[in-house]
Amino acid sequence: MSTQGGNRAIIAALLANVGIALTKFIAWFFSGSASMLAEGVHSLADSGNQLLLLLGGRKSRRLADEEHPFGYGRERYVYAFVVSIILFSVGGVFSIYEGINKLTHPHALEMWWLPMVVLTVAIGLEGFSLRTAIRESNHTRGTQSWIQFIRRAKAPELPVVLLEDVAALIGLVLAFLGVGLTVITGNATWDAIGTLAIGALLVLVAIVLGIETKSLLVGEGATAEQATAIREAIVAGPEAERIIHLKTLYLGPEEIMVAAKIAVDPARTVAQVSENINVIEARIRAAEPMARVIYLEPDVDRERV
Repeated sequence: MSTQGGNRAIIAALLANVGIALTKFIAWFFSGSASMLAEGVHSLADSGNQLLLLLGGRKSRRLADEEHPFGYGRERYVYAFVVSIILFSVGGVFSIYEGINKLTHPHALEMWWLPMVVLTVAIGLEGFSLRTAIRESNHTRGTQSWIQFIRRAKAPELPVVLLEDVAALIGLVLAFLGVGLTVITGNATWDAIGTLAIGALLVLVAIVLGIETKSLLVGEGATAEQATAIREAIVAGPEAERIIHLKTLYLGPEEIMVAAKIAVDPARTVAQVSENINVIEARIRAAEPMARVIYLEPDVDRERV
């Protein structure tokens, strides 16, 4: 569900951003608005980012091989991290540069009504994209707040699209204010200030995305709820006396590795222990379907001995 929902949100954002980028560049060409140029580059960068997310999802579905025995699930994290870098450099830094350039070399807007019309249409299209991302996110968000969802989500696509769309909408409002105040006052400084604000916003969002995807790349364990379900499944029957230690790791957004050392009755034969481990593995997979790679090490309970 998370993969399908993520793809729908990405495609909706991609279609919206391609159209928006074209209209923004046309408006910049005829009006000379720095805010329009910054917003055009922002939308173009977002379009490239969504293509990267789709590419990462496709590459992550490759089967495991000798070089990558646990598969390619983390490809999605890699491409999400690249997206944060592009958003920072291409979107944020360029907008700040353009805003500074506009401050030092101001010039009046031409055909001021054109960027205003484009921005109004763009706000509507970005709103549609954000609505799609919110609807798809609600399928997996559960009772979490939006901040918790972005921080704890293991599938990177929906948080990335959500943050991009929110930043895009706020950026459009800032550009609208910058252009509008420039038209009202005749002072092009407002357009430059709007451009700088857009750049600062994109840098902030890029930093948040970079921090969250870095954590996924380094390796995150199962959530507290998932770990509890796995622990309960292990000790639910007489096969294991207790859990000596348990380690979990997300191999990809929808695949968890479980490694545990469990205490077993030393009087049991090797065949009985082997059969018991198979029973425990089945219970773990039933309790947590994402637990697809399981390693259980039987040991004697030293505390009891």
